[in-house]
Amino acid sequence: MTEIEWPLYEVFVRGKRGLNHVHVGSLHAADDEMAVRHARDVYTRRNEGVSIWVVRADAITASSPDEKDPLFAPAGDKVYRHPTFYSIPDDVPHM
Repeated sequence: MTEIEWPLYEVFVRGKRGLNHVHVGSLHAADDEMAVRHARDVYTRRNEGVSIWVVRADAITASSPDEKDPLFAPAGDKVYRHPTFYSIPDDVPHM
């Protein structure tokens, strides 16, 4: 008998006070819907979250920390991307 391993999912939860989803762990599930249910049961048992994202791990493409310099260095000479040149109104939250 051959065992079939369910795909691995990465789980991200947005907390009540947070603005961003944060990676909280991984789990195996048969499908996307099961992954959301299991993520809720495992990672939000104490009402810590308001939103859950699950992403199949094989669908994630990421850079390596070893590539930091060549990948991010081109942005260093684009000073207009830094918010120091802009005035932000007082009524704009979370900037």
